[in-house]
Amino acid sequence: METQWALESVSPDGTRSQFLITQLPCQIGRAKDNDLVISDLGLSRVHATLATDITGKLRLIDENSTNGTFVNRNRIEGYCLLKKNDIIHFASAEFRLRLIQVEHHSVLPFDQMNTMLIGGSRSLSEHFAPNEAEFDELIMGHGLSGAIQPIVDAQTRQIFGYELLGRISHPSLPKTPIELFSLARTMEREVELSAAFREFGIQKFAQHLEGKSLFFNAHPKEMFSEVFLTSLDQVRHTTPKLRLVVEIHESAVTNIKQLRGFASKLASQDIRIAYDDFGAGQARLLELADVPADFVKFDIALIRGLHLAGPRKRQVVRDLVQMVLSSGSIPLAEGVESEDEAKVCVALGFKLIQGFLTGKPIPAELL
Repeated sequence: METQWALESVSPDGTRSQFLITQLPCQIGRAKDNDLVISDLGLSRVHATLATDITGKLRLIDENSTNGTFVNRNRIEGYCLLKKNDIIHFASAEFRLRLIQVEHHSVLPFDQMNTMLIGGSRSLSEHFAPNEAEFDELIMGHGLSGAIQPIVDAQTRQIFGYELLGRISHPSLPKTPIELFSLARTMEREVELSAAFREFGIQKFAQHLEGKSLFFNAHPKEMFSEVFLTSLDQVRHTTPKLRLVVEIHESAVTNIKQLRGFASKLASQDIRIAYDDFGAGQARLLELADVPADFVKFDIALIRGLHLAGPRKRQVVRDLVQMVLSSGSIPLAEGVESEDEAKVCVALGFKLIQGFLTGKPIPAELL
């Protein structure tokens, strides 16, 4: 195996291909005698050159092209030093600079990799997500953080456990988990991000939560995988006294047989499950009966303003709470922000509540 620079491109049908840069300098343009030929009229005949800089880094030189060479969507003047995962546009033709491992015997002679690409619109395409290098830094721990929010007994207000929440402090990345997962989705790296948040949080908070329950989320894409189960087994062995609760989002619940097997494996690891965001979309009543969870977290949309709701809505929530209780699960109200909401939740039968009223998230930095 050897490390090799490569330019990754995306075809109109979404297929990805890579052009290995096996010799430098590498000349790029529309003319057929270039090392990389891009059949796009937007490119100059000789558009740009990749070469080794005196510092040892990869240098991208614009050869006075008409429509420009761009790095991370900024037009370069003269030349620019590159780093892994930079987004490069030659006119409108888009590439991602990769550093990959290849088998030496599998590398074609350079003159056989004279890749032909068909261009599209004149505007800069966006096949690749920006900030992938910074995202890699985050996955490795730079700018990664977390918080825990208390979950309390609805009547006594005694702390029952905490929910693990992801936080970001990287200066070049979105500040909210929702925005960051949106970025991860464009790169198909949601599972990596979910695992990074979980591993950081459990490592950071476990020593402070002995004897309490720790609720944590998993992304639907990783939920039933062997990799996820193995990671939970490792967590169980490293934190034997921590009461772990995996929150299962309703979008991940599509196969009763699969869910039953998953719940059984978790039970063998002494890990409990909670159905998250119950009532946000389709109420998973069948799952409640066939694969009862230890906890059912009612979505904030059902709880917010419940004290102002009419009799009909309160009765619907009451009936759902009773169904949860009859299945052997513990109902938990999310997003409780006022005493009036809390009183109604108690009256309707909720056993646990979570929200700003009973405890705001506690950042890792304050522990």
